Amino acid sequence: MDGPVTRGTWGMRTNVLRRGQGHDSNRVGYIELFFDLVFVFAVTQLSHSLITHPDLTTLGHTLILAAAVWYMWIDTTWVTNWLDPERLPVRALLITMMLFGLVMSGAIPEAFGPKALLFAVTFVTIQVGRSLFTVLALARHWPVNAVNFARITIWLAVSGVFWIVGALVGDDRLQLALWALAVVIDYCGPRAMFRVPVLGATDPATWTVRGEHMAERVGLFMIITLGESIIITGSAFAELDLAPVTVAAFLAAFASTVLMWLLYFDRAEGRATAYFAGSERTGMIAQTGYTYVPLLMVLGIVGTAVADELVLLHPMGHDGVGHADPWTAGLICGAAAVFLVGNVLFRRATGRAWSRPHLAGVAALALLYAAHVVLTPLALNWISNAVLLGVICWDLAGTDDAVGTAPEPTSDQ
Repeated sequence: MDGPVTRGTWGMRTNVLRRGQGHDSNRVGYIELFFDLVFVFAVTQLSHSLITHPDLTTLGHTLILAAAVWYMWIDTTWVTNWLDPERLPVRALLITMMLFGLVMSGAIPEAFGPKALLFAVTFVTIQVGRSLFTVLALARHWPVNAVNFARITIWLAVSGVFWIVGALVGDDRLQLALWALAVVIDYCGPRAMFRVPVLGATDPATWTVRGEHMAERVGLFMIITLGESIIITGSAFAELDLAPVTVAAFLAAFASTVLMWLLYFDRAEGRATAYFAGSERTGMIAQTGYTYVPLLMVLGIVGTAVADELVLLHPMGHDGVGHADPWTAGLICGAAAVFLVGNVLFRRATGRAWSRPHLAGVAALALLYAAHVVLTPLALNWISNAVLLGVICWDLAGTDDAVGTAPEPTSDQ
């Protein structure tokens, strides 16, 4: 885990790498938790934008921005997996990123509008600046990984061009296309092993990861996202008149949050962490199971939070029509299905077989959406919760969740 086996002659003289093994060397520092506060605000901004403008265009914008926010956070998690956040230079980096991240998060509601350039510049500055800092931090003490971050910097600079040009074009559709391309470049980088001319590709053996630390960091982001769901539900409920139907909608929203927590933390996270920490190929597990897949679960939680507020506001449908509109029904069923897909992919990436209960749950939610024309939003929400509960119960009773049924990942997987 300590990584460096050779010494370079340039870069930062101070050794800021994490040292040693065991719980103390893997623990999440308070500065990392402090850094996460910015993302409480970012997730709030994402969900509120979708609540304020419930349409497909805003959904597309939200998906792009959520992908960017998650990528920035998980990139930082990779860096602090190797660099010690208790060392002053790393602390200074995280606090500087917090400042820029707060500005970036404040621009989210108008990122596809007058604050597009503010969002793009702060995002690219964080990404490229953090990567350059890591090159300097590793150059003298872990040169092989410093070259890895040199490749990463090039990829981030290329995608950064599309982020900034997209903010300058002044055309909503072209901006969306350019930013979508930037996201694709960002997300293709790790899978391509950050291959660049001359420098070539990174050897995945370089990515020796402290599994317990990264697993805990991702778990904490899940808590942040679930916490935002609680905030949205509580805030909406506090502003409504107390009535039986409102209480029922509030309980449905609370139940959906609890069920998603159980699906990840009770049925997936613990076994995944044990598999991750004990694997010989932690880098590839971290890439698939902790870099790509969690975004689906985050999107599922955010979508569910938005759906819960819509149900609280209109439990019997808009204007009391007695059935759910396609948008609300799509959020209720779609967000739950995306969360289940993310959960089953996470389990698969961390050594377990394909989960029949989860896949059946996704199919059930698709059928449930087809029935939205005869169900109220409140009924739809409770039945969606029943599907999630059924997945949990079936999973508890099943035998297809044994660790080790999936092969060790390779750079080709």
